[in-house]
Amino acid sequence: MPSEKRRAERASLHKTPYQIRMKNGLEMKQVAQLLAEKLLQISAIKLQPENPFVWASGWNSPIYTDNRKTLSYPDIRNFIKVEMSRVILERFSDVQYIAGVATGAIAVGALVADTLGLPYIYVRSTPKDHGLENLIEGNLKPGSKVVVIEDLVSTGGSSLKAVEAIRGAGCEVIGMLSIFNYEFPISSKRFSENNVELISLSNYGAMLEAALATNYIRPEDVETLKEWRKDPATWTPADFR
Repeated sequence: MPSEKRRAERASLHKTPYQIRMKNGLEMKQVAQLLAEKLLQISAIKLQPENPFVWASGWNSPIYTDNRKTLSYPDIRNFIKVEMSRVILERFSDVQYIAGVATGAIAVGALVADTLGLPYIYVRSTPKDHGLENLIEGNLKPGSKVVVIEDLVSTGGSSLKAVEAIRGAGCEVIGMLSIFNYEFPISSKRFSENNVELISLSNYGAMLEAALATNYIRPEDVETLKEWRKDPATWTPADFR
């Protein structure tokens, strides 16, 4: 049974000023933009449309995201924890386990699980190469309903590998939450094909609005950033063409 402290924490989620009401698109948009501003402020998101980064995949990219930086800022990590917990209570109230995706979402997943007083596991990208060679760390009871926590969704490949592992363990993935979503068309297609409901606290569109509103980027940069998202695999900056 949940302790009095845990019940109080869960009840407090309904009193926080950071409110997400899934039936109210305006509030969701406000949260997305507010979080995007925070991520830009702490350089968890960096934008360099004229001097692109090169991802491990070899893609040229005007954006680089490292949401692990949020862990160093108590107010931001608390914001993320509270809002993810609220969405779970409102959309996936029958959840029995929280699962983090290694490595970026291990910490935030644990924070959410602790807030909700739920069991926690995390899923590795590949099985451990020694010992029990686990892919899933923790004790996951077959037949359980699981919500997966991701820090970042790009093409959706690694996120859906975690879903596959959990389903392979005999459990049901009832939803996934992420801190940020690049909103690539390919990821939307993959999540739909795999019957996974994905909810992201912030996203690429909200980030562009926040970056423009705070003068992080110039108006002329917006079109470049939009073009990249349409076809990130083949995009090159204008000066390199």
